[in-house]
Amino acid sequence: MSEVGIAGFGAYVPPLRMSRGEVAATHAWLNPGLKSNAESERSVANWDEDAITLAVDAARDCLDNVDRSEIRGVYLGTTTAPFADRLNSGLVAGALGLDEAVVAQDTTGSLRAGTTALVAACAAAREETVLCVAADRRAAPAATVQEMVTGHGGAAVLIAAQAGVARLLGHVSYTVDLVGHFRSAGQEFDYQWEERWFRDEGYLKLVPRLVRTLLVKAGVAPAEIAHFCMPCVFPGVAAMVAQRSGLPDSSVRDNLSAGCGDTGAAHPLLILTTALEVAKPGEKIVVVGFGQGGDALLFEATDAIGSYRERRPGPTKWLARRSQCSYPRYLAINDMIKIGRGLRAEADKGTALTAAYRHRDLLTGLVGGRCKLCDTHQIPRSRVCANPDCCSIDTQEPYQFAESTGRVVSFTTDNLTYTPDPPAYYGMIDFTAGGRLMMDFTNVSKEDLVVGRQMRMVFRVKDRDAIRSYARYFWKATPVQTEESSVG
Repeated sequence: MSEVGIAGFGAYVPPLRMSRGEVAATHAWLNPGLKSNAESERSVANWDEDAITLAVDAARDCLDNVDRSEIRGVYLGTTTAPFADRLNSGLVAGALGLDEAVVAQDTTGSLRAGTTALVAACAAAREETVLCVAADRRAAPAATVQEMVTGHGGAAVLIAAQAGVARLLGHVSYTVDLVGHFRSAGQEFDYQWEERWFRDEGYLKLVPRLVRTLLVKAGVAPAEIAHFCMPCVFPGVAAMVAQRSGLPDSSVRDNLSAGCGDTGAAHPLLILTTALEVAKPGEKIVVVGFGQGGDALLFEATDAIGSYRERRPGPTKWLARRSQCSYPRYLAINDMIKIGRGLRAEADKGTALTAAYRHRDLLTGLVGGRCKLCDTHQIPRSRVCANPDCCSIDTQEPYQFAESTGRVVSFTTDNLTYTPDPPAYYGMIDFTAGGRLMMDFTNVSKEDLVVGRQMRMVFRVKDRDAIRSYARYFWKATPVQTEESSVG
């Protein structure tokens, strides 16, 4: 049987952070017990981010400087897919500019969806290189513990038929209909059952059995495990599970509660990426996804892990990048309070699906054109070259601008145009490769708006058709971080 391993990894955590203390103080009159969870902050997706855009950002972080033509499959794990009957992973594949001849698979229905997708990806990778990505934008009722402990984010791993940076030593899955929470079709929030029962009967009984079975199958002693990656919002449970499994206390990885929160189906993979950031060659890593049973996978870091990390920053860079999100803003961008949005918000935003299909390369992949004769880049692509000294006809080949940076030529702060998170920022972008496009800006502040500011492209929700429950996607510009940019 051919060897399978992790060829690359990446993650994305939105920069918005909400103070848990502010949430606890707001609802102290109703639920004073929230103060026990009031430390630190959690990650918050902006209004134009969902499981698809989070997955795309995580995948791009993973695939930086990777030849994407070799990827033959996309396996997406999420419990908050925007579409119930549309291939969400297909949108991810399109935004990444992957070839149409790829397998795309959505895995959902349980918080272990991320690790279940990873198991499927590892099986497929024995034949070809595939991408596993998990992302969630989970919602919770106001004034609850769940609102404070959850977070938004995504993680991705590239799996190939080689040892890579961490070889797969084995995996085990159990399926047990143990329900500690559930969300019925059409419901917005989870229904939570008694936490102590779920902890004691689920985590503390099922997971140790799962881990021990994995280690026996792989012929690995518990003491050999250097990193144990298991998300759990209950304090101390991961350490208790490790102890019952015979794993060293030092192997338990930080669950990223501080500054992030539990990102649902993405969280096992997110913790795995932080372990890969520090793992030494030969160290063994166990990652567990729990939900109606569980998945456990065992990896061993290879000699390639060090040189891989030297070439690029690790996923924890996203945890370090932050901007404050007030609690009222969080409630507004998540449609959890009724606010007057004005007449401009009432415009019908129906999407012509035929036109969207014809222009899918531009809308989903940000594909423009490059003239084969004069090397002029332009977006959108047309039959006639935009270079006045060329004007050749039918000489353009597709060129993806998504991975190209650009600089701000002009910008506008618009307080009249409707946006769920005012004001609206937009402007003209000159791409480094050539070409110019008027674009919306996202995750931007007034201080970021400087002519010459370097920007990168991100895949986001353009707007939502509330009448038909349909989201339209396009690319927006966001500032390159200060340490990476030089303002002209």
